[in-house]
Amino acid sequence: MVHKIKILDVFADAVWSGEKTFEIRMNDRNYQKGDIIEFKVVYETAIGYRESYGHPLNGEKYQITYVLSGWGMKDGYVAFGIRRMQNDETDTPRKRRARPDP
Repeated sequence: MVHKIKILDVFADAVWSGEKTFEIRMNDRNYQKGDIIEFKVVYETAIGYRESYGHPLNGEKYQITYVLSGWGMKDGYVAFGIRRMQNDETDTPRKRRARPDP
């Protein structure tokens, strides 16, 4: 499953640098290990949020490596680990498994 989610520019910088390797989110999308995250970077203005088109994190794909719920998390929220996907990896794990064996 590919999840396209917004992220504030201040957090996006830390994800892009590799310093931040997790997200804490409301689990309204049923996040699972192996799912793909595609970030859309936004910044806050006086009248709401605007897309930060030039941010290098935009469109980058990250794979969920671990999902934590319960255990001190606010009800309905999860923390999940992420890792940047390499260019030669496919968009989803399901596609990778669907390829015929050579």
